[in-house]
Amino acid sequence: MVTTKQSRPRGRPRRFDPEEALATAQQLFHAKGYDALSVVDITTALGINPPSFYAAYGSKAGLYARILDHYAETGAIPLQRILRPDRPSAESLAELLVEAAKAYAGNPATSGCLVLEGTRSNDPDARAAACVFHVAAQEAIRDFIAKRNPRDADRLADFVSTTMAGMSASARHGQSLDRLLATARIAATALAHCIPPE
Repeated sequence: MVTTKQSRPRGRPRRFDPEEALATAQQLFHAKGYDALSVVDITTALGINPPSFYAAYGSKAGLYARILDHYAETGAIPLQRILRPDRPSAESLAELLVEAAKAYAGNPATSGCLVLEGTRSNDPDARAAACVFHVAAQEAIRDFIAKRNPRDADRLADFVSTTMAGMSASARHGQSLDRLLATARIAATALAHCIPPE
């Protein structure tokens, strides 16, 4: 019987890149949720050991905070593009709700909003990190409405934010894109009735 010795690839093994790993980790957090995802799940998926994980991110909450930054740049709903001052408020808010529906149900493996789901985490650090992004988005929506409808800004922004939170939760429970879009369009009709013509 002839055996051959397996040769190792030449050169150093590929080093772990914490920045490149964010996209993979983001999918894990989005798919399982913060509380259900363990450090073992993360290190297994990234192909690293726990000491490397802690050296790169400090903690699971530290990784999650980095992922929220990454999500804001790559996967979050583009508020600045949608909430433009050159468009009627009702039209912009309608697009926001439709885009939210598409984002929340676009991929069954990562349904819902990563930020909104994080605001319900049992970990106070993760919850606080998610709340920073959530509050910033709420304020952006409110500020957009307030420029033309200052007296109604709070109640209209609350309505939009509550609708988006409900759609995120519904997507996590398996509601289809068609049904979420129907909800978004009904909410958009209500907004059109509440916002004076511009």
